[in-house]
Amino acid sequence: MLENTMRIPPQNLEAEQALLGAILSNNRALEKVSEFLRSECFSNPVHGKIYDACRLYIEQGRIADPITLKAFFEEDDALKDVGGASYLAELAAASTNIINAADYGRQILDRYIRRKMIALGTDIVNDAFAISIDEEAIAQVEHAEKRLYEIANAGELSGGPQALNLALQSSILSVQNAMNSPSGLSGVTTGLTDMDNLMSGLHDSDLIILAGRPAMGKSALALTMAYNAAVKFEEDNKKPGAEKKSVAFFSLEMSAEQLASRILSAKAQVPGHLMRSGKITDEQFDELAAGVSLLSKLPLYLDETPGITVTAIKNRARRMKRDKDKGLGLIVIDYLQLITTAGRSENRVQELSEMTRQLKIMAKELNVPVIVLSQLSRLVEQRDNKRPQLSDLRESGSIEQDADIVMFVFREIYYLQNDVPVRHLNETPEKFAIRYQEWETKKIELANQAEAIIAKQRHGPVGTVRLYFNGEFGKFGNLQRDD
Repeated sequence: MLENTMRIPPQNLEAEQALLGAILSNNRALEKVSEFLRSECFSNPVHGKIYDACRLYIEQGRIADPITLKAFFEEDDALKDVGGASYLAELAAASTNIINAADYGRQILDRYIRRKMIALGTDIVNDAFAISIDEEAIAQVEHAEKRLYEIANAGELSGGPQALNLALQSSILSVQNAMNSPSGLSGVTTGLTDMDNLMSGLHDSDLIILAGRPAMGKSALALTMAYNAAVKFEEDNKKPGAEKKSVAFFSLEMSAEQLASRILSAKAQVPGHLMRSGKITDEQFDELAAGVSLLSKLPLYLDETPGITVTAIKNRARRMKRDKDKGLGLIVIDYLQLITTAGRSENRVQELSEMTRQLKIMAKELNVPVIVLSQLSRLVEQRDNKRPQLSDLRESGSIEQDADIVMFVFREIYYLQNDVPVRHLNETPEKFAIRYQEWETKKIELANQAEAIIAKQRHGPVGTVRLYFNGEFGKFGNLQRDD
């Protein structure tokens, strides 16, 4: 015969009574716990009511003690069940030192979190059994992760009004860090000198939109920036007491293997098409093997989930942020138009607007820079000057509004090489030869050049950065102007 082993949810009634007694005896005890403890954290609803009543009185500048609260609870049937107003006097009489108030508050919060976890576990089981065509299993997983993250952050002392002097201290510390940095950066490095100089690096909580037409090199530039940031994070992570940081690269277009191959190609200086065909020399293979050994240590994590939602990206980024062995310093998403929305909407502009809003909230919440790649409309192709403008953002909605930085990648050589000169009617062979030679010369000049056009920067200047681009290795770098 099986015994009934029903378990009582975690609680600590003695800690609840001791804390309430301390508050009733000395109202300053509330200051120790009010930032993280709420009435629902108490396992006994009566204790939660007493706690709320104390907060109400104290916030109004009134004294909260058994005498002043007596009238408040005289008609409360719940308090009558525990002895009426005399229960308040018993709590105050058995009060402990105000110094212990915070410890008791933390114990109450701990039991509350445990009860929430039990409730979540029960809901997960019940939801998994309830099969519905309106909600797929993966959506249930994402919802459960979100709730678990909220539970994990219960009681954290973040948020709320901040005194100006604290904000100023943070600001001057950022300036000091930039002064002490060899590169003079206050943000995450892109590894591209001129870009870093213009933007002072990638700053925490910034949403950076990197846009361009197909074949311009958006993914290659994003991967270059992610790789360079990961190299710097690896170096910084080795410092004693350093907070670990890593790069999370969400690729909705390419597989993790394809991304890794691109990074390896650039590192080992072996063309990607030769790697794919296997037509490489023994020496090149040795270079690739050495590259694998070096790259495997980088704090760079690739997520290849197709059609991922913003919610899933948030949940996975949060887990990395909380993992002390990984940490999080930069998020890259390739690309915006491939993200799947949780709901169904016929208005694509509204969908993308909501996505960028959520991504900006994520950047601020996790306090890391977030780079999001985006396609541009075909309007660019219809102009003589093919350089992108803010108005070219495809299905823009609020993309420009939400972004802290909007950057376009542009390679003039792409259009130039497809615009082969043809001889005009009545044009002499000599003039055509000169014009053709000018085209050839310009092609050579622009062959390995690209532009990063900073069209919007909320906290800095706009401008154009010239970059080196090697299409054979899919790699961006600093342009040597004297070469």
